[in-house]
Amino acid sequence: MFTSILSIDYPVQALQTIAGSAAMYARPLFGLGALATFLMMFKPMVVGVLQAIRLVFSPRLTLEERNSRRTLQGVLMLNRMARDIEQFEPNQAAELRQLASRC
Repeated sequence: MFTSILSIDYPVQALQTIAGSAAMYARPLFGLGALATFLMMFKPMVVGVLQAIRLVFSPRLTLEERNSRRTLQGVLMLNRMARDIEQFEPNQAAELRQLASRC
């Protein structure tokens, strides 16, 4: 009679250990699923916060700074083109340098 109670209890203990090990592997998956859901729902807010953090460390250049950088790039390009064609067409190179000096 005493053995029948143990025989009934043993499969329940076996199931508890199997369920415990399954839960051990399932908990991180549920956590990752919850994190993915959170990020999908609040994606615009997260993107905005990340952009704000980026702007703190590297602020955007002003319009004047961007225009002066663009002008400098144009001058450098014209001078580079003048150097490239100076051997073959010196008059064209002189004109390119003159255009670069006007900018």
